[in-house]
Amino acid sequence: MIKAGGLHIVGTERNESRRVDNQLRGRSGRQGDVGSTRFYLSLKDNLMRIFASEKMAAMMQRLGMEKGEAIEHKMVNRAIENAQKKVEEMNYDARKDLLEYDDVSNDQRKIIYKLRDELMDSNDVQGRFIAIRQEVVGDLFADYISPAQAEEDWDVEGLHNVLKADYAADFPLQEWLDEGVDVNELESRISQGLGQICDYKEEIVGGEQMRGFEKAVMLQTLDHFWKEHLAAMDCLRQSVKLRGYAQKNPTQEYKRESFAMFETLLNTINIEIVKALSSVAIDENISAENVGQQDNSDISAIHSNPLGGNTQHEAVAMENTDSETPNDSQTYQRSGAKIGRNNPCPCGSGKKYKQCHGKS
Repeated sequence: MIKAGGLHIVGTERNESRRVDNQLRGRSGRQGDVGSTRFYLSLKDNLMRIFASEKMAAMMQRLGMEKGEAIEHKMVNRAIENAQKKVEEMNYDARKDLLEYDDVSNDQRKIIYKLRDELMDSNDVQGRFIAIRQEVVGDLFADYISPAQAEEDWDVEGLHNVLKADYAADFPLQEWLDEGVDVNELESRISQGLGQICDYKEEIVGGEQMRGFEKAVMLQTLDHFWKEHLAAMDCLRQSVKLRGYAQKNPTQEYKRESFAMFETLLNTINIEIVKALSSVAIDENISAENVGQQDNSDISAIHSNPLGGNTQHEAVAMENTDSETPNDSQTYQRSGAKIGRNNPCPCGSGKKYKQCHGKS
């Protein structure tokens, strides 16, 4: 081959990246051997069609070039290199934006994984659950009854309906207010009432069983809504570039929207944990280990359009189902010795195994 002039590389098009073209040229001169390269391209190739086709074609017509005639000129090479530079800059910007988007997701992922590791390493999460319950009650109470508002603007009936429907707690709120109970005392009674509901369930199943149940519910709720949040983040990433039409920076808009969605996620996780542990019906025959095997088909989280609006989550209570799926699969065992891809084929054709019976 060296006597014939070495390896000659024929390229039928130019790649978007100059690095790929240089690698192809390098195949013809490995370790100092002689060789040559020749590239052929058309004005209808993707690279020329997008960046230099109309301008180049008009110039060729003015020069009187005939169709199919070979063109060799420095101006053509410069046009190709400029087109490759534009594509490389576009790809660089795309990778840069993708890295910034991933940094946002990675920061949120660290917080969620840290929280999950703390739950996994702890055998008693009662203190964490009590703190979450107090925070949820405080936020819920502020939505319906606020000391800054007049008493006529309080939505006592709405708060009563929410506590009864979502937390299985039927408290006589209006009667307590009629007795002269102030706002702080009313919030304290609601928090204590939910605590008594959980204490009653603990008396039924025992403290150890209740601690395991609380841990399983927290982990399951965290995992479920985190997966829903990742799906919503993907939708936001795909649509946030449309903000550029409104003269807004898509990257900054993505960071702002994702931060608001993450705050909503953390609040939703806490609310759903309190709802589940307050309204769930305890069965003495069900162990805490079975909670992680529940059927999640009835759980759904609804995210609003990522282009705008608030994000809402709705969860449907789960019922524990015990199901066993039989596993009839067996491990495959090879009867003979393994044949290497580069070994001769056993059929006797003289070819390598990868080029004969190894193709299939």
